Amino acid sequence: MKFEYTDGQNKDFIVLCHELDKYLNELAGGEENRAGYIQYNKLDDIHDVVIAYDNDIPVGSASFKKYDNENAEVKRVFIKKEYRGQGISHKLMKMLEQRARRQGFKYFILESGEPLVEAMALYRKIGYKVIPNYGQYADMEDSVCMRKKL
Repeated sequence: MKFEYTDGQNKDFIVLCHELDKYLNELAGGEENRAGYIQYNKLDDIHDVVIAYDNDIPVGSASFKKYDNENAEVKRVFIKKEYRGQGISHKLMKMLEQRARRQGFKYFILESGEPLVEAMALYRKIGYKVIPNYGQYADMEDSVCMRKKL
């Protein structure tokens, strides 16, 4: 397994994001049931991405974008189903945290939800704590927002 830093315009990252969207649509019972979230998952503002490769096959990714001067927001964390449970997401998150810390961010924040069982378990395991829903997620009852000191 190899890991590479890139940006939000990377073609492998874009493909993995499409796979993530397909997975989320299946969980939510269709794209229309997650329409309120789609606008917050655009790749335009994402400049920091880590992709995991098995040989030359992209199998997972994680990214962040600046939220404010202290907080970076974790975005688009995804591991292909057949690669889950191998510690790849843990490694991706660790690499992202190191990169954000070097850029001067003090915290990572993120939005997830209880139906994302694997994601929620990962975030809790690596030290993220539930916080009040922030920003655009403040009035979204299905959202669970979390934060971790870097």
